Amino acid sequence: QVQLVESGGGEVQTGGSLRLSCAASGRTFSNYAMGWFRQAPGKERNFVARIKWSAGSADYADSVKGRFTISRDNAKNMVYLQMNNLKPEDTAVYYCAADQSRVDPRGFGMDYWGKGTLVTVSS
Repeated sequence: QVQLVESGGGEVQTGGSLRLSCAASGRTFSNYAMGWFRQAPGKERNFVARIKWSAGSADYADSVKGRFTISRDNAKNMVYLQMNNLKPEDTAVYYCAADQSRVDPRGFGMDYWGKGTLVTVSS
């Protein structure tokens, strides 16, 4: 089992920044690919970013490219999502997810999910 706990959400004005954290506990964290997803009120869950176990490769949804950065610290069992230049459309619950093989951008088949942290961007 891997437990994932997100933190760092909150309310910020347009153009502001937040850093989300995901703390992992349980099995060997470094073996897992990690991802961030988000779900806005009344909408489907969407892919935000993912990073491989080696931290050497990451990619992003087009909507956040250039504004968000995913990173991980395997020694601390942590994954981060630095969010800059936030927009009202970034308002959502953000979820951390882990998988032993890969992060499917559709979110299918992920081994573990956190409970989410709410980000609200006001205009």
